[in-house]
Amino acid sequence: MPKPVSIILDWGTSSLRAALVSETGETLDTQDTTSGGIQFVKDGAFEAALMETVGSWFASHGPLPVIASGMITSRNGWIEVPYVDAPAGLAELAAGTKQLTLQNGATVTFLPGMRDPAAKPFPDVMRGEETQIVGFGLNKDCTVVLPGTHSKWARVEGGRIAGFQTYATGEVFSLLTKHSFIAKALEPAPGAEPVWSAFDLGAEFAASDARAADAFLSAVFSARTGVLAGVLKAEDIGDYVSGLVIGSEFRQARAAGWLIPGEAIGIVGNNVLNSRYGRVAPLFNLTVIPSPADAAKRGVQLIAGQLQLTK
Repeated sequence: MPKPVSIILDWGTSSLRAALVSETGETLDTQDTTSGGIQFVKDGAFEAALMETVGSWFASHGPLPVIASGMITSRNGWIEVPYVDAPAGLAELAAGTKQLTLQNGATVTFLPGMRDPAAKPFPDVMRGEETQIVGFGLNKDCTVVLPGTHSKWARVEGGRIAGFQTYATGEVFSLLTKHSFIAKALEPAPGAEPVWSAFDLGAEFAASDARAADAFLSAVFSARTGVLAGVLKAEDIGDYVSGLVIGSEFRQARAAGWLIPGEAIGIVGNNVLNSRYGRVAPLFNLTVIPSPADAAKRGVQLIAGQLQLTK
């Protein structure tokens, strides 16, 4: 078995994901706990929570260096690490880290998030997504999209993350389909395939030349009128709204200058959402650059390598 040299943490609000990593970057073991997110850690007992998750790795391999990213570095986390301002690359992200030493002698390095001071109306922020962008690659000028509850559109230029913008697409989708009388959706059966015809109907309208597609707050009402018109079935609503909100995200990103028709974009992150975003991209005359499956881990390793943590 290759020798472990580090532990990488993706420590968010609701979960803690840990990877035991070799010198060559191979993942040797993983731990994933939905009860270890920072919202569940009481009275600041983060070291105890960490030991509960990866203590056996320390026992077997000694005080390996730990690299942590995500909301664990926010003001609600273990140590608040100030954002690094865009534009920024590997050197700036590495310089923005903070460290502490555990009782067993292991060093924990906390990675910073990023802030875009040029965003309007207020500076935009992200924590953790910057590691995915770094892992995707900073060697080619392009737009990189990170689907999620709060999707990010980032521009990579000159080997740095030049700027980014957040779209609350996943959150709006959840509110509409779970709490709205307009578009409340039936829960799909576990493992059920998406109703792609309904998804495409929503996405194609959002991508169309129709002036009405510019009016998102009006377009969402079509989830109701589509049923009344007999075009949509109750079981179609969730996927129709998904296509509509993701398509509207692309439309708004185009209006904001984050994409140019004919370009290639990266789509990084959640595999389920990646397939949906990849389906919408051609509607806006975009091709998709393949992303490594382990972009976040690769990004953490590149930043750690800048600090020579894994050597």
